[in-house]
Parts: sequence; structure tokens; C-alpha cells
Amino acid sequence: MNLDISDLSQTFPDFRVAALVVTGASIGPRSPALSQEIAAREAAFRDRWGGVALADIPGIAVWRAAYRAFGIKKTSYRCSVERLAKNAQAERPLPQINSFVDGYNAISLTHVMPLGADDLDHVVGDIAFRFSRPDDDFRDMGVLDAAGAPAFDPPKAGEVVYADSEKVLCRRWNWRQDARSLVTPDTSRAVITVQYNGAGDLDAAVEDLAGLIETHCRAQCAVTIADAQSPVMALAGL
Repeated sequence: MNLDISDLSQTFPDFRVAALVVTGASIGPRSPALSQEIAAREAAFRDRWGGVALADIPGIAVWRAAYRAFGIKKTSYRCSVERLAKNAQAERPLPQINSFVDGYNAISLTHVMPLGADDLDHVVGDIAFRFSRPDDDFRDMGVLDAAGAPAFDPPKAGEVVYADSEKVLCRRWNWRQDARSLVTPDTSRAVITVQYNGAGDLDAAVEDLAGLIETHCRAQCAVTIADAQSPVMALAGL
């Protein structure tokens, strides 16, 4: 399986992405130790960024600029880490989903970088950050259709998406995930992406993430990084 960002490299030369392949994961509710760790990270975020406008936080500013560059002007469409940061500033805790998702959300908040994860048993072929295509298929995890199923909501022309060979895994780069590859307690293999666009320390974020997942999900992690110089990389750990 390859990680491919070649479609974006000229337009977004600062874009780098680390893909963490996670195997042997044991996923359940947050442990007390993980809850304590997450609370400490939320407090640390507020200590550093609590009085700062979201637009002035470098890790958010670069993504607002990137979204504008592919035509996203509505304020309702923000990168995933901006939503986490807004809630943390308002002292609203991170959502409790499971130990895996809660853990990588805490890393996202700590390093102010978007992260996302997909169950590898529901990912088909290579994974790529690319511009949308006319036949793209996306089922919105946050909206249900009349039959109660995740709504079909394909990306707009020119939109940046994250996709496998079968479907869009995430719309608007890192805004909302497809419903078919969510990480659940049944997941044992997953791929987490850590996304850098000119602000922050990608290597530090990856090291932090691997340590947390290995500790709290008893998993093994292998890292692959793609950038403008090496835009197509075979995923380690598979």
C-alpha cells in the first residue's frame, strides 16, 4: 500500500504527512490514566493558547490559508484541529469515543495539527491526498439520509480530499470523515495521518503519537512520511 501526495505537491509545497500504521491494537473506553493525560493536555493547551484568537495560532492559520487556496470560504468548514482548539479554549472537554480516537485527538490538540484515522480492514488499495474527481464517493459520518444511512455527499470540483482507491476517506482535506472506515473497538489495524502544512514539528508530533498509542492501546506502530521531494511512499508496517 502506498501513500501518495503527488497531486498536491506543486500547489501546496509545504505539505508533509506522516502515516502511522498501527497493528495489534486493543481499543476500549478511556482508562483513568488516559483520561488524566488528556485533561493535562487540554489544560496545557489553554495555558499556551487560551487568550489567543484562533486565527493567530500558527497551526490553525496555515490551514485556514490552505482551505482558502482550494476555494473554501465558509466558516462552517474548518480543519479538524480548529474545532478541537475552539472547544478547548471554551473549556469543553474532548469527546469521549474510545481510547484510540481520544488519544490521537489529544495529540492533535497538543501539536495543533490535524490528525485522522481509518480502520485498515476497510481501506482499499493505496491512500492519497489529492484533488477531487467526478466519480468520488463519500458517505458523511455526520449526516443521515432519509433511510437513516450515512448521506451520500460527494466533494465539489477542485476540493482537496483524502481517499483510497474506492472512496473518499475524508472531505475538505481533514474536515469530515467517511462513515465506512471509522476506528471502533473492533479495529485491530489502523492508519493514522498526521498532517503538516508549514507550522509545528511533525517529527515531535509523530513520536508523541506513537508513544501514546503504544502505551494506551498496546499496539505497534510504523511510520512513513511523504513530502514534496518524496511524494509517493510505500507504507511501512504492512
